[in-house]
Amino acid sequence: MYQLTPETPQDYWEVEALYDTCFAPGREALSSYRLRDGVPAVTGLSHVARDAGGILGGAIRYWPVRIGDVAALLLGPVAVHPTRQGEGLGRALIEESLRHAAPLGWDRVMLVGDAPYYGRFGFEVLNNVEMPPPTNPARVLGRAIAPGAWDGVSGKVRRWLD
Repeated sequence: MYQLTPETPQDYWEVEALYDTCFAPGREALSSYRLRDGVPAVTGLSHVARDAGGILGGAIRYWPVRIGDVAALLLGPVAVHPTRQGEGLGRALIEESLRHAAPLGWDRVMLVGDAPYYGRFGFEVLNNVEMPPPTNPARVLGRAIAPGAWDGVSGKVRRWLD
């Protein structure tokens, strides 16, 4: 049993250590990290999952981005500690955190990831949305939080502050 709660500043370094454990060295060189540089994560959407003993089992973060003048959430990273994988924690983190998106005024969410995995959560390839290179276009996925939120959205993804 896990307790999912919004990430706090006190969680930051522990979450970073989890990401270092789960992802290859150089993860911060990915193009999605350029979109996050100097931009704070979205308050209230980034979550941590802790077991009854308070041990961190997983975490998810969201960042604001723009596609033209349209706002979107960029999901990622999401990680589950290797000893906790296969328990449904990734699903719980994605679904629980996205339940908070609409009340916070967000209509759409995107990520860079594997379509077979994220398709289970309603994500589909965004054919008209371009992540900074070198990103495989088949890995640029989106999910509408509000019906039709991706209709007519196209262009390059850019930093929230640019």
